Amino acid sequence: MIFPQYPVFSDTCATVFSGFIALSVLRLWEETAKRGLFDQKLNRKLVHISIGLVFMLCWPLFSSGYRGAVLAAVTPGVNIIRMFLIGSGIWKDEAAVKSMSRYGDYRELLKGPLYYAATITLACALYWRTSPIAIAAICNLCAGDGTADIVGRRFGGWKLPYNKNKSIAGSVAMATAGFFTSVGFMYYFSYFGYIDKSVEIVLGFLVVSVASALVESLPISTELDDNLTVTLTSILVGSLVF
Repeated sequence: MIFPQYPVFSDTCATVFSGFIALSVLRLWEETAKRGLFDQKLNRKLVHISIGLVFMLCWPLFSSGYRGAVLAAVTPGVNIIRMFLIGSGIWKDEAAVKSMSRYGDYRELLKGPLYYAATITLACALYWRTSPIAIAAICNLCAGDGTADIVGRRFGGWKLPYNKNKSIAGSVAMATAGFFTSVGFMYYFSYFGYIDKSVEIVLGFLVVSVASALVESLPISTELDDNLTVTLTSILVGSLVF
């Protein structure tokens, strides 16, 4: 906590600070999209990978109780509203559209980006930093799913026999990135005393990451949106193994 002797004020400050950090990272990627520094698909996935993980790095700033979890969830919660306003055409933000959409259509923000913000909000508010489920859900959504697309586009020559739109390299990269990022955050939160380090939790992360990669590779994930299917799989499998 920033000010342990004033918990409400401390959580409020943490909310403002984490919101500022997340917005700064988002603005960075919007600027790179505007300047065309990266391919649009790559830029979108860099947003996908970084925002949720940077937000999780700010969790130790909050108190351990339910108030801390709810106030922490305000940051992605505000982004839900932002995605809705931009995706509905009420708020014009071409930089945001370019950095987070596949084809430059503002209405795309009502799908993947909106689901992304909503799932991070729920994982934060419902499970919080003491639960490996929250870690697994966000890490597989951000690091796993984002890395799968980047690696799959570059090294995706060998396609999966049951889904020609997905590659073996992408699925392996997703499971690997989701797993190692989850383990990294386990060590990060254990340093603050929020969660215990154990072989059982590490093995649980491995099971969740493999299951998430498997579900992401299925054709249904494309139809429903993998921001939903990956997170739901992480939460469901995580509830069974943790």
